[in-house]
Parts: sequence; C-alpha cells; structure tokens
Amino acid sequence: MSAVIPVTKTKTSAVSIDCGPVIPANEIDGPAVELDDPHLYLNRELTWLGFNRRVLNEAADPRTPLLERVKFLAIVSGNLDEFFMKRIGGLKQLTATGHTEPSTDGRTPAQQIADCRELVRRIQFEREAILSAVDEELERNDIGIMQWRELASKQREELRERFIRNIFPLVTPLAMDPGHPFPFISNLALNLLVTMRFPGDDEIRMARVKVPVMPGVSPRLLRLGDSFRFVTLEDVMINNLDLIFPGMKIESCELFRVTRNAIIEVDTTDADDLLELVMTELEERDFSPIVRLQVASTMDAAHRGMLTAELGLEEEDVFEVDRMLAMHDLFEIASLDIGELKDPPHHPVDHPRLAQDSRSIFHVIRDGGPILLQHPYHAFNTSVERFLRSASEDPKVLAIKMTLYRTSAEGNVIDSLITAARNDKEVAVLVELKARFDEEANIRWARRLEEAGIHVTYGVIGLKTHTKTILVVRKDFDGLRRYVHVGTGNYHAGTARLYSDVGMLTCDDDIGADITEMFNYLTGFSPPRRYRKILAAPYSLKAALIDKIDREIELQKAGTPGLIQLKTNAIEDPDIARALYRAGRAGVRVDLLVRDSCRVRPGIPGLSESIKVISTVGRFLEHSRIYYFRNAGEEEYYIGSADMMKRNLDFRVEVVAPVENAQLREDLRLFLNAQLADRRSAWEMSADGVYTQREPRSEEENLGAQQALIIIAEQRYAAVASREQKKVRKKLFKQFRKRLNNKQK
Repeated sequence: MSAVIPVTKTKTSAVSIDCGPVIPANEIDGPAVELDDPHLYLNRELTWLGFNRRVLNEAADPRTPLLERVKFLAIVSGNLDEFFMKRIGGLKQLTATGHTEPSTDGRTPAQQIADCRELVRRIQFEREAILSAVDEELERNDIGIMQWRELASKQREELRERFIRNIFPLVTPLAMDPGHPFPFISNLALNLLVTMRFPGDDEIRMARVKVPVMPGVSPRLLRLGDSFRFVTLEDVMINNLDLIFPGMKIESCELFRVTRNAIIEVDTTDADDLLELVMTELEERDFSPIVRLQVASTMDAAHRGMLTAELGLEEEDVFEVDRMLAMHDLFEIASLDIGELKDPPHHPVDHPRLAQDSRSIFHVIRDGGPILLQHPYHAFNTSVERFLRSASEDPKVLAIKMTLYRTSAEGNVIDSLITAARNDKEVAVLVELKARFDEEANIRWARRLEEAGIHVTYGVIGLKTHTKTILVVRKDFDGLRRYVHVGTGNYHAGTARLYSDVGMLTCDDDIGADITEMFNYLTGFSPPRRYRKILAAPYSLKAALIDKIDREIELQKAGTPGLIQLKTNAIEDPDIARALYRAGRAGVRVDLLVRDSCRVRPGIPGLSESIKVISTVGRFLEHSRIYYFRNAGEEEYYIGSADMMKRNLDFRVEVVAPVENAQLREDLRLFLNAQLADRRSAWEMSADGVYTQREPRSEEENLGAQQALIIIAEQRYAAVASREQKKVRKKLFKQFRKRLNNKQK
C-alpha cells in the first residue's frame, strides 16, 4: 500500500493532512468495484490518528491564541497515551492470540500496528517541531520552562529547599542488582534511570527513581515565584541526586516512561457480582502488559536495550523523544490566567425559553412544547441540572430513572438524585461500571447512591449502556405524565462546557412510553420490543438506519432527490459504510460531518462523487450526533448517543429519538448548515483520504461554526432578556402607580 503525502502547505496556504497509507483513488474503478473491496475503506486507527494531526494543526495555527496552542499540544499528547492504552493494546492482544483476520480495510492486526507506529512517529516529529515554535512565542511573553542551568543561584537554592521539604519524602529509589530485581514500572509515570559508582569503585550500579508527580502536592511544573516561568520536577531531581544517593558518584541520569494496555476484558456472562468483577479488572490493569516505551533521545543505547529487554518489548515499541516527555502536563501552562493569550471567555447562556419563563420547568415543557438544548452554548446547570433538581424537589414528581455513563464531582447531578430519594421519590439509576477510564469514579458514585437508598443497577450483561436518558414521572392535573431528557453528551458539568452536544426535553407520550420500556429492559428481565418512536441499539437502530438510507436510494432512483446528512463522531461500521456507498453510487447527496474516524472515501468517480466528508476541529470538541433524512420532503431528524461504529450499534445500549417539533427542526437545520458552511474550522476529505483545511474567502467567513453558534445563542438570550426586563419594569411601574393611587386616596 502506498503512502499519500504528509502535512504540506499548498499555494493557497491551506493545510493538507493524510490518514496514513491508502490506495490512491485513481486506482479504483468506481462503477465496477465490489463494495466488499477493502481498498474502498479507510482504516479506523489511522483515520483517528489523522484526526489528531488536525487537532495538532490548531497548535501550529497562528490564528489560535498562544495558550490555546499549548492546550492543543497537551490534548494530542494525552490522546496518544490513550490510543496506545486502548487501541494498540487491543491490537497487540489480537496478535498475541494469533489473530490474522484482516479488518474491513484489508489489514491484519500486525499490519495495523506497524502502520500506526509509523504515523505516530510522524505526529511526534511534527509535535516537537510545533513545540519549538510555540516555545519561541512563549519566550517573547516571558512564559516558559527553564532549564536548571539557566537559573540564578538563589532560584536553585529555593528549589532545592522546596524539594527537600515537599518532594524528597515522596521519593523512593529502587536499586537494580542481583539482590534487587527489576522494579515494577507504573503506567504513564515518569522515571529516572540513574547509573552511579561508589567512590573509588569501578563497578557501575543502576537504580530507578519514580518522579512523584501528584497534583496539589508535587506538580510536574514547579513555578518560579509569581512569574510565568517553570522548572520541571524531573530537572530539579536530576540536579539534586546527591540528596537521593548521598556519597555516590553519578555517571548518568536518563528519562523513560511506559504505557500499559488498558484493555483487560473479563467474562461477565457468569458473573455473580459485576461490581467486584470490574474492581478486579481495575487491579489487573495496573499490572497489564506494556505496549510502549518512551525514552529521551539522548539515552545510552545499552541502557535503552536493557530497558527494552527487561520490559519484554521489541525495538519497534520504543519511541525516542527529543523534547518534553509527557507533554500532557503542558496543561499547567495552558491554564495560566492571561486573558489576552487565550480565547475570549465563553459563558453559556440560559436557554431563551427557560430564561423567559420562571414557572416550573415541567410546566414550560408541557405547555410550550419540547426544548432543544445546545451545549456549551446553553448552560448545563440551568437546563439539565435544573430539570433534575426540580424533579427532586417537586412534590408531584413520583419517580426518576436515569442512566449514568460519566458524571462529575463539581456538578449537581448526584446531589439531586440523593435529594429525590430523601424526598421519598422512587429513584432508579443505571451506572455503567465499564465506562473506560471512569470505572473507579463510577464505582464511587454507585456506592454513594446505594447508601442513599437509590436503586442502582449495572445494565444488561454483555452490553455497555451508553445511552444518555432521564425519565421523570409526574402527577399532573390530568394524570401521570412522563418527562424525558435524551442527549448526546454525558451528564457531566465539566464536559458540558467543553463539548458540543445537543439534547431534548420533552413530554411526548410515545417517547415517554418508549423510554419507560427501555428502563424496564435495563433494570429487569423485560425483553426488548418494537418501540413506537425511538430507535435503539443493539436490536433495531442499525437496521433502521440502513432502511432509511435505502429509502433515500429508492427515492433518488424514482426521480425524487435524496439527501442524507449525518453528524457523528465516527463512521466505522462496515454495514453502514457499504450502505452509504450504495447511496453515493445512486447519486444521493450524502453530507457526512464526522469528527474523527471515517471509513468512507468521498469523490471516487462513479461511486462516491455525491458524498462529502467534513471534520470540524475547534475550540469545543464536536460530540453531538444528529441524523437527517430528507424522505421526499417528510423530513426526519434524530438525535442521540450512538456513533456509527460496530461497537455502538451491535454491543451497546443506545437510543436516538426523533425531533418532530418544527422550531426544534429549524434549530437543528441551523446547526447543521453552520457546520457545513464552516470555512474556518472545517477540514474536507478527498478521495485519497487526505484532509484539506478550508480557507475563508472573505472576512465574514473567518467566523467558524462554533463561534457563530455562540453569537446566535447570546443574541437570542439577549432578545428574551430584554423583553423580560421590559416586563419587569412594566410590572414595577404598575405596582408604583398602585401605591401612588392608594396614597392619594
């Protein structure tokens, strides 16, 4: 397989980024090609890495404020850590068991690992070059990481004293010799490999020292006074080794770091206690196999070979780093409070209807119709959290049911559920214990909820519950009514300010009945059934989506132009990809707004010329899922938690709900159109898998979709607030006139 071009600058200064090795489009005969041909499909892992190169470009883009550029460097580094833990770890497990079956794109697990390593090294090279450029900009603003040798003697003395007082008690040197076996190396921890001699002795001795990075206690970056200058913790330790190894002659000190596999799957089919099983899985993860070794590029070749052998790795698993190891810690610099070097502050506004109407939120939904929420443009605390808080306090609310995939300590979600239980409401919460990297937090939430008397379940054995839904049962004036929230994002106050998501509050009878039955399926033994309106995985969602794609194909063939628009994080499922190719071959217009992984290649003559693939990378992480089908004018809009990935459609509990209200459809249309028209933050894929960043053609087009949606939300809120202020002033004036008249009497 031939490799396409790397990051380049075209004559128009647009940036192009490839997704790794693919077959060039001109080698594919679109009309004649079989849809099972692996050359048609891009690789999931490589396209995800390609997405991270687009994120990395934000760190290189001079239009991005300086500290935001530092933030994007940190994001990419953290993403690559997770990629090795989850994706490379999983592929290595397959190769270890002799798995050679190729993926949809024709690669065996071993081939995927090799291609991913190559692309990761390219990303790493680009990242370090970008860091050098960013460092120069930081230096001009008196910000940056200084080397020990650059410090004044007084600064060195202060740091040494600080090390002795606050860090040295946490340091544990571990010798490596016949009496001390090679030590256990923690996942993602920074380590010093120290070689030394006793004075007058020629024998070289070796020890490992873990760099004790602990937020709030010993940060990775130690700040110099009130300045914006920092020194890394490892640099301080390296230059104070006499405290750790007194009397020893230090020969060398070198940095290294390991990444362990996070995919430790346990069989849950015969589990007596899923909670205990997940806790066991977490313990095993700490000792799981190592999948990557990162070393400083200056490390001695013999020392590097020793580490590689001791850790059970191959040379291909070793990645040299010229600059800073673990760049994720650059968040400490990105978080500096220097307004002129960051994006303008964004403060989510209240949804106009919720800001305008001070009645119970249930009355607002019941009397005014459903509400479409767009986060982070609409405030999470005055919408979703208000919905839960009102349900917990309203004496007419009888029951609350909710799924929790991820949540946060700073939000009010858990407190509202506990308040509801204390107010004698029936509360049932499904906590997904196997949400990757949130298992420990979810175990804590589950136990806290159980202690409050809440019914806590962990879902259906063999399936991960990913759907984001809340069901509130309320005794209204005309009987019981069900109020529902269906969203695309987690019930997490932190990510609600950083992710672009949509959600709907509704009291639609059919959706309420469907969500009731879904919860009965999750908490009991009720078998899945044919729902009235929602589409649910793993039983009906994929088939329904393919049926809707096929319907657009038939309409197109009959002379009615078809249109499919899908906004999702990923399109990986082979069946969905084939269906979209069938639509493209029939001439159906297909707009795919895909954040990261996308198997489908647009623009192949005779096959996908009517397909467009766009990826938006901006201030907020694109996270919403919106599915639109023109349906000969009887338009269909759906929102929900499901990506078009095999894992979501076949192995997860997912829900997407129809949006039928005319005003909400207009809002979704505006949202989709803004994304499709974006020329500031959007990247468009060509047939060879290369993404090219769109360029603004005018000053107005310098405004990206996310910034446009911020402005729209603020303007709508301001208009409502202005009307509300007028009402308040009018009411106060009437009260004043009444008091005045009473005095005159």
